[in-house]
Amino acid sequence: MKRVAAGFVVLVLITAAIFFSVVPRLVDNRLNKTRARTFASQRARDLHRSLNVADLHADSLLWGRDLLARNSRGQVDIPRLIDGNVALQVFSMPTKTPRGLNIQRNTGDSDQIFWLALAQRWPISAWNSLTERALYQAGRLQNMAERSQGRFVLIRSSQDLSLYLQRRQNDKAITAGILSIEGAHALDGRLDNLARLYDAGYRMISVAHFFDNEFGGSSAGVKKDGLTEKGRELIAQMERKRIIVDLAHSSNQTIDDVLAIASRAVVVSHTGVKGTCDNNRNLSDAQIRAIAQRGGIIGIGYWSTATCGRDAHAIARALKHAAAVGGVEHIALGSDFDGAIEAPFDAEGVVHVTDALLNEGFTEREIRLVMGENVLRFMRENLP
Repeated sequence: MKRVAAGFVVLVLITAAIFFSVVPRLVDNRLNKTRARTFASQRARDLHRSLNVADLHADSLLWGRDLLARNSRGQVDIPRLIDGNVALQVFSMPTKTPRGLNIQRNTGDSDQIFWLALAQRWPISAWNSLTERALYQAGRLQNMAERSQGRFVLIRSSQDLSLYLQRRQNDKAITAGILSIEGAHALDGRLDNLARLYDAGYRMISVAHFFDNEFGGSSAGVKKDGLTEKGRELIAQMERKRIIVDLAHSSNQTIDDVLAIASRAVVVSHTGVKGTCDNNRNLSDAQIRAIAQRGGIIGIGYWSTATCGRDAHAIARALKHAAAVGGVEHIALGSDFDGAIEAPFDAEGVVHVTDALLNEGFTEREIRLVMGENVLRFMRENLP
């Protein structure tokens, strides 16, 4: 009997070891793929080295990697950002995603991230509290910055950004990040949690993610309604704190409602455009113009639902269309790296977008704007 009990304990321990150490890696490898590497032109490589590249969206915090180390899995880490000449990366934290994820219709009744939290041994407080999940990941990124020996800087203010960019003029072997949240359900329904998230370093929050919540409708929700009264108060409080409002994943009505009441410019951190890829996840020409006219900025994603393609040329075509409609000063990169997508390249390979923009006829000035200067200008103007 004792041998049976001991054997059972051993089996449980082995199963737990597999669950905690192997399963997260397997999921990461399966969901965050990169296609085979190709070669960019010499002209593109030369130009790319002189850029300040910025990207409005990556979900890399979700997968439990130490981003200070070069990883063989996933699409982003600090060494690859530096090698890709990425000056600024927005690190977004999705706190809840439903089963059967799709761009048509999702409810908020299920929670896949709970299982990641369990497998990666997040604090017990983060198992069921979405706010605690966001706080935990903010602490992880802050810890990485502290351990980076200056290679990685966490940006919280316009002054932080200016000081960092001054330093980067003489040292390109550094990169920086800004914290963002994907979906206001991360507030656990409580507006007073906004202050906690701000104090933890979050400077951008989207109203919704893949499902409708108590603040507003999602483009992939069930009702796809607009802002609720609670959502209107959220926008007001975010503006007072100078937290940037992100309209990625928002329903058409939510986009209209935010634009009607916002007194500050907004972003769409990662999206496609209907002009090159017509689906309900992507922006119409009217939405592009409305966001640009209010000083906003639109990040074009790298995945096939955003671009209806599988390479940098599809990304460049979407950027070109968005620039033609809204103006090149309002267009940017919003990769969605590590967002459970298959990307044409990883953070080290962003030079391929530069190459594709050259092939699409963008001027050097336009490429500098799209590849990063628009984002840096926007952040200098809108961060606290």
